Amino acid sequence: MNRPLRALARLPFLIMLLAWIPGPAMSAVPEPEVLLQPFSASYRLEVKGWPNATIEHRLTRESGHWQSRMQAAIAVARGNERSRFIVTPDGVRSVNYASGYSLLGVGSSYRLAGNELAGLPDRQAALIELSRRALNGGCGNDACRLVYQDHRGREETLDYRLLGAEVLSLPAGEFEAVKVEVNDPETPERKMLFHFHPQYPGLLLAVDYHRDGERTTRLTLTSLSSESR
Repeated sequence: MNRPLRALARLPFLIMLLAWIPGPAMSAVPEPEVLLQPFSASYRLEVKGWPNATIEHRLTRESGHWQSRMQAAIAVARGNERSRFIVTPDGVRSVNYASGYSLLGVGSSYRLAGNELAGLPDRQAALIELSRRALNGGCGNDACRLVYQDHRGREETLDYRLLGAEVLSLPAGEFEAVKVEVNDPETPERKMLFHFHPQYPGLLLAVDYHRDGERTTRLTLTSLSSESR
């Protein structure tokens, strides 16, 4: 995968680089009270040094499984990810993951099957689980450690903490958002601020990515519609 494609795989999908710790750590988390609801949303993504992009995000339910799908286009570059998962008393469990990226007609694709996802979730399902925790209290004001698999199946670790509620005025309207700060323990100069919708787990109202104190990426919700189950 060449350098431009590696950048495409990272930048348009910064919003999905999260997950949870399985096993005993999950048993202490209460069953979330905010339930998943299908939705269809559009985001505007502004990345320093790149043209603005539109990201389409859709969460649907199909035969007992949920599917989260995102796709983005930046000029002549495109990317998409989709995850199929189920919701259990211990949290979200990934079943299948696929992604693909292309630049000027040259690209790469990736897949993770059930046996590869048994221990850790993919980053699409992880986004859903993170928001479920945030909407229902999570770890309170304490820092929590999160583990997920990237698009190649490599393990990554991040820390997060809840920052409370904040009202945002966005192109899609005015919303009260649940704010979460996320850091990579290996790169402390980088920080992400997530703003989740309080009633739609997995739905992003805004995301800011900071590096060395400077915001280099901004994502905002531009449209939202609910969908029947």
